[in-house]
Amino acid sequence: MSMLSLVDVEISYGQMEVIKKVSIEVNKGELVSVIGPNGAGKSTLIKAIMGLKDIKSGKIMYDGIDITVMPAWERAGLGIGYVPEGRRVFGNLTVEENLKMGCYKVKDNNKNKNNINKVYELFPRLFERKNQLAKTMSGGEQQMLAIGRALVLEPKLLLIDEVSMGLMPIMVNTCFKIIKDLNDSGITVLVVEQNANKVLKIANRGYVIETGHIVIEDTAENLRSNDVVKKAYLGS
Repeated sequence: MSMLSLVDVEISYGQMEVIKKVSIEVNKGELVSVIGPNGAGKSTLIKAIMGLKDIKSGKIMYDGIDITVMPAWERAGLGIGYVPEGRRVFGNLTVEENLKMGCYKVKDNNKNKNNINKVYELFPRLFERKNQLAKTMSGGEQQMLAIGRALVLEPKLLLIDEVSMGLMPIMVNTCFKIIKDLNDSGITVLVVEQNANKVLKIANRGYVIETGHIVIEDTAENLRSNDVVKKAYLGS
């Protein structure tokens, strides 16, 4: 059953069309990746799904609901979590204050406290640094915080934008393991990522986007063995 469906979505910046009739399907329980070079439109696409970028035409459906013109805060309220490119944590707030910011839609304080504790169980390092200002943390720790902030709303769908950007290799591996574990726990995941080699090892299916067009769609296993993908994105 479909969790997310994009139908002929077009997005422009001024007169420049950056997404051109893109259609994507993400089924409940799947981990789907969108790979492609810098400037292909990956981040623009995921911002549009979250409601942070208007689309020119087409339709976005989430769990049977048309969210095409719905504001971002309402999409979050429906269960869409978002981990932005560059982490975008609140640097002058502590770790725990950042997590509380993610709870803004839920008025039940006990539930919020329980959800924050679940994040601490998932990321013990965040618990150790819960009173530390986010801006003083490493890139990997900030990425954990960005993921945790998205999780406190108990998302059914998690959108992740370039999780590996700027991280040391060991933290890249850690983040991809976390994403796989979250998917295994029942959260549907759509991740856009330049590190095709890493993301195709954990994904069920994938799309390749180039200059605003989806050029290949297949299982992750088939994409890893596709000669075009291997040459362009897997370094072989």
